[in-house]
Amino acid sequence: MNRSFFLVAAVAALALLGHPAGASERPNVVIMLADDMGFGELQCLNPTRGKIPTPNLDAIAESGMVFTDAHSGSSVCTPTRYGLMTGRYAWRTRLQSGVLTGGESLIAEDRLTLAKLLSEQGYDTAVIGKWHLGMLFDGEHIAKAVDVGGRVTHGPLDRGGFDEFHGFHHARQIRTWIDNDQVTEQIEPIEMLPRLTEQAVEYIQSRKDSQQPFFLYVPWSSPHSPVVPTSQWQGKSGLNAHADFVMQTDESFGQVVAALRDAGQLDNTLIICSSDNGTSGPTSKINQLQQMGHYPSGPLRGSKADIWDGGHRVPFLVSWPGVVAPGTRCDDLICLTDVIRTVADILAVDLPDDAAEDSVSFLPSLTGQQTDGRKHVVHHSVSGYFAIRDGEWKLSLCPASGGWTGKRPSKKSWAEYRKQGKPMVQLINLDEDLGEQQNLAERFPDKVQQLHQELERQVQRGRSTPGPDQPNDIKNIVIDKQP
Repeated sequence: MNRSFFLVAAVAALALLGHPAGASERPNVVIMLADDMGFGELQCLNPTRGKIPTPNLDAIAESGMVFTDAHSGSSVCTPTRYGLMTGRYAWRTRLQSGVLTGGESLIAEDRLTLAKLLSEQGYDTAVIGKWHLGMLFDGEHIAKAVDVGGRVTHGPLDRGGFDEFHGFHHARQIRTWIDNDQVTEQIEPIEMLPRLTEQAVEYIQSRKDSQQPFFLYVPWSSPHSPVVPTSQWQGKSGLNAHADFVMQTDESFGQVVAALRDAGQLDNTLIICSSDNGTSGPTSKINQLQQMGHYPSGPLRGSKADIWDGGHRVPFLVSWPGVVAPGTRCDDLICLTDVIRTVADILAVDLPDDAAEDSVSFLPSLTGQQTDGRKHVVHHSVSGYFAIRDGEWKLSLCPASGGWTGKRPSKKSWAEYRKQGKPMVQLINLDEDLGEQQNLAERFPDKVQQLHQELERQVQRGRSTPGPDQPNDIKNIVIDKQP
């Protein structure tokens, strides 16, 4: 870990000592989540193989800490968002692969969420953007556009615990604009990112004279498909439309920070910027980008949907003036599931045993405290394949990407691997092989067995953190999945 200096604010010290923070010490919390923005899209993370200018995200990174080994809870959308909101891996729920197209919420009615936690601590809460955790319209599961007037249940208000919601459910419903629990209008997809940006800025402006702390969650619609940069941004990158859309998304991050500064709220705001998974290979035209010298996954193998790190190692930037030292980098292993316990630590709140079962606080990393931190992360691909990380070691329980890169998982592809005599698992030492090219499974069978047993233990216990065992939502989760 490289840290130049640390300014540990009173709130952090109080939290670490277990004392309650006073009202004036409660920071605002702003989380901005890009959609399909890989590790290598940011210049600050990929200076030699990244060709897309990202000045606003780079400025956020320079104002605080860049995490180099941060992971989303999955290599696709819905399960990552579940983990961010609840601190629990989504494969403990009914969702064992893929994403939701609608229907009942993935968040159980009695499940503690980040918004519920902060609301209990006196925060105003709002989500502006893409929800994608289940939603019913007039009691029905509708996967595409919804008529104006439809009433939303199983959404951000009644299941997420937010006070306000403005945005849409998922990409197939990107025309359907929702305010709180009502469909209020239809918009064009190209209007969505500007509309979300405007709404987020307006929300922050409304807080200018407020003494009440707030939590604003901004899950952007971009650069996920439909790839629709506005005319102002078309052609700006000199690469392709996806790169243009990344640049427009970067500008949206910057507008939110500028609004916080203009409202006089920046100095008392914890800002977290990340992405739900890696860049989508098909919609970004990743081969075309690479031919032009831009590698959306940076030095990592794979991209969105994959079990390889390009699928789930994501940008993760934290700015918190007076607490997180500017211009610092951290190599600690973290996951998006860790946000809820970190926020609880900041506010010196004890979480119940049946909440945040896969969440580890990274507050010590932010404030320069030397702790053991997180040792393991469980990864999950779009097709439901598992991997487990243990320090420098990573065991993936499939012979290839487990996702969209290369041969898709199928009976035929697995039969080919067996015929070629290839191992059906991948053991990688990431310290020596960040690009995951050298499979060490046959050389270190004891390490394969050890990691496999640790994964089984974490699955069966219903949690990966200390505490009493908890039930998974379904029984008999299959970790050795073969088509």
